[in-house]
Amino acid sequence: MAPLAERMRPHTLDGYIGQQHLVGEGRVLRRMITSGHISSFILWGPPGVGKTTLAKIIAQQLDLPFYTLSAVSSGVKEVREVIERAKKDRFFHPEHSPILFIDEIHRFSKSQQDSLLEAVEKGIVTLVGATTENPSFEVIRPLLSRCQVYTLKPIEERDLLMLLDRVLTTDPELSQKNIEVQETQALLRFAGGDCRKFLNILDLVCGDLDSNVITDEIVIRALQENPMAYDKDGEMHYDLVSAMIKSIRGSDPDAAVYYMARMIEGGEDPEFIARRLIISASEDIGLANPNALLLANAAFDAIHKIGWPEGRIPLAEACVYLASSPKSNASYNAINSALEKVRETGNLPVPLHLRNAPTKLLAKEGYGVGYKYAHDYPGHFAYQQFLPDALVKEGGMIQSLFYHPQPNAQEDRLRQYLSACWGERFK
Repeated sequence: MAPLAERMRPHTLDGYIGQQHLVGEGRVLRRMITSGHISSFILWGPPGVGKTTLAKIIAQQLDLPFYTLSAVSSGVKEVREVIERAKKDRFFHPEHSPILFIDEIHRFSKSQQDSLLEAVEKGIVTLVGATTENPSFEVIRPLLSRCQVYTLKPIEERDLLMLLDRVLTTDPELSQKNIEVQETQALLRFAGGDCRKFLNILDLVCGDLDSNVITDEIVIRALQENPMAYDKDGEMHYDLVSAMIKSIRGSDPDAAVYYMARMIEGGEDPEFIARRLIISASEDIGLANPNALLLANAAFDAIHKIGWPEGRIPLAEACVYLASSPKSNASYNAINSALEKVRETGNLPVPLHLRNAPTKLLAKEGYGVGYKYAHDYPGHFAYQQFLPDALVKEGGMIQSLFYHPQPNAQEDRLRQYLSACWGERFK
């Protein structure tokens, strides 16, 4: 028998779980289907939230030819072959374009994406792409400009509970077992808003039941005994990258490189890993070791220069280096505090002496007057006010508002310099 996730895959919008902001009454995708006019679009969201299912429902409800490609296994040749078949379909059904569904479109190279442009532009195919990555970073601009982007959200707990009831009452196999669910917290927690993971866990647990009762303890025990059973094809994508980042933050290079290996072995996109390393270098290490950002960025560049699988080596080098570096989130905290203050206080006036004075009129109004050019002073520093008046009054120039150097060798040197300049403000 097919897996539960496949048995429960809906074939109409009425059976579709979640994403009511897109498929609810009067919402954009439902209107699109009702009108029969489908334009190219990209579905962006985490795994297991119904991207593939939604594309299939659209094709089925409109009775359109449906082609599917996986960016992992398809190249330019396969794209061109599909487009040729679509041209023939279009000849027999000129009123509608066939749907070309591309799973993991973020893994398509630039040349692969370029090969789609003409077909999408001329309406030979209606492109429906699915991605777990931000399309703004992963999809070339000419193709992105021809597609709408719709964001799918993690499945809400109430929708998963509705699905649970549907499974236990309508699934041909499980509905015969009279299963009683006494607790749902573990099911919901381990699913993490992933509908497919939720069904896989439920399938696993129900297959191991000694009785017809499901409790949190039974779910936890089943998953501990079968840790990979609900992790098919990288469904723990976010769990693994979270574990890698937290291991780096916790200064455990063994754990960090282990979780990186798990992602690599699972077929994770190397650029996804590299981007997370760059973020970690800034967020978790920051000014405690500024070279971490340089090395993480160099690892990202190295992937493009040497390709795969050798690219795993600079990735591992950066991962181990980041985990072994001293940590500071001072810059991360500084920008978050500054953003919070900006939202709280709005557009405070910039002090006149810091303003640009490109015209005589502005200079006459006092723009730029009194500004001290730091390089004209000893130590390349001149004591003057830079923050808006309102913030100076609030802080009293006694303590830094946003940047607070943390106790590590690099920031101790920064603190000494800033204290020499500003005195008590950075003590």
